[in-house]
Amino acid sequence: MKYNIRGDKLVVTKAIKSYIEEKLGRLDKYYENNKEIECKVLVNCKNNLQTIEVTIPLNKFILRAEVSDKDLYAAIDLVVDKLEGQIRKNKTKLKKRYEKKDIPELFLDFDVVEEEEENIVKRKDIDSKPMDEEEAILQMNLLNHDFFVFKNVEEECVSVLYQRKDGKFGIINVK
Repeated sequence: MKYNIRGDKLVVTKAIKSYIEEKLGRLDKYYENNKEIECKVLVNCKNNLQTIEVTIPLNKFILRAEVSDKDLYAAIDLVVDKLEGQIRKNKTKLKKRYEKKDIPELFLDFDVVEEEEENIVKRKDIDSKPMDEEEAILQMNLLNHDFFVFKNVEEECVSVLYQRKDGKFGIINVK
């Protein structure tokens, strides 16, 4: 795997870089063509937390994980465990989805304990009146949710309003 490691508000030393490469090397066993894959790693420091964000774009999907911890080396260990867990957890789903298609870059022949297939436990139908973004923020806060789906008057589309980890808001427009 090729590594693109960069630091934001943090200098990535050779020791940190080699530790990241060593730990992410554990994931090589899941890829057939691991020389072709580019792993993007962003390490940053905010307050007392060290955050590591790993993105591995593959042909059919993207593996991504982000972990924050007071200790950078612990965060690196946790993010690798998280990525490996994603691969293991979604193994059967990936196999079913791409069964007829070939996924050349991922080995899916390891054993995993089967989990429940039905992840959707509740469905809701909502009637939504057109509103602007400010009213949507108000509605989302009144419902005490992390996100809110609404008909956006300003953009003339369906929008998803969500609250980011930093407390600010983001909007996804579905055109």
